[in-house]
Amino acid sequence: MKIYTIGFTKKPAEKFFGLLKESGASTLVDVRLNNVSQLSGFAKRDDLKYFLGELCGMAYVHRPDLAPTQPILDDLKKHGSGWAAYEEKFLGLMAQRRASETVPRELVTNAVLLCSEHEPHECHRRLVAEYLAERWGGATIEHLV
Repeated sequence: MKIYTIGFTKKPAEKFFGLLKESGASTLVDVRLNNVSQLSGFAKRDDLKYFLGELCGMAYVHRPDLAPTQPILDDLKKHGSGWAAYEEKFLGLMAQRRASETVPRELVTNAVLLCSEHEPHECHRRLVAEYLAERWGGATIEHLV
């Protein structure tokens, strides 16, 4: 089982969709809390769904249950709680939501988890991928950057 991740910031559309197409993944799983008001027009829900189908032959699925809550995001971005506190709260949320039980493995197998952050090291998409891979076993993770 392979799980890919990607962020759309700092990537022009050509690179973004090129990476997705080269991955060979069948589905993009949008793990953003808000998927309609982003800076990159191509990353808005309806545009993204269209471009994925036309350019990559990929399906689009939005899973807000794999996104942080607004208060968790606000603590990090507005109140400066720091990455360690964010990671602890977010992983607690994943456990509370029983993500490894409620997310179908088939959905994430050969899929790309999408969020906005350019690099995965301080992004919740990496945490989601690692959380699921650890609990399911036998999964590898590849970050498309």
